[in-house]
Amino acid sequence: QVQLVESGGGLVQAGGSLRLSCAASGRPFITYAMAWFRQAPGKEREFVTATSRYGRNTYYADSVKGRFTISRDNAKSTVYLQMNSLKPEDTAVYYCAASARIGTPTDGNEYSYWGQGTQVTVSS
Repeated sequence: QVQLVESGGGLVQAGGSLRLSCAASGRPFITYAMAWFRQAPGKEREFVTATSRYGRNTYYADSVKGRFTISRDNAKSTVYLQMNSLKPEDTAVYYCAASARIGTPTDGNEYSYWGQGTQVTVSS
């Protein structure tokens, strides 16, 4: 198993930036593909971005492409989400997740381990 703890959320004005971190502990970090999902009030959870085990492959939702960047530091067992040009519609609780499935899933059902979430609020 792996335990995930997110940090770095907060309140930011539109156009600003935030960097989220997700620290993992437990089984070797390299075992997992990592992803970020988000859930806004009254909406379903949605995929944001994912990275493969060595970070060679990354995937992004169209809504964040060009603004968000996922990266991972396997030596620190940490995955990051750099969010630039933030918009009010990015407001949500952001969750990191780990998957032991083959490849780099973008479906939340393929992720077995989840953090507690961190709130990101973007004011207009």
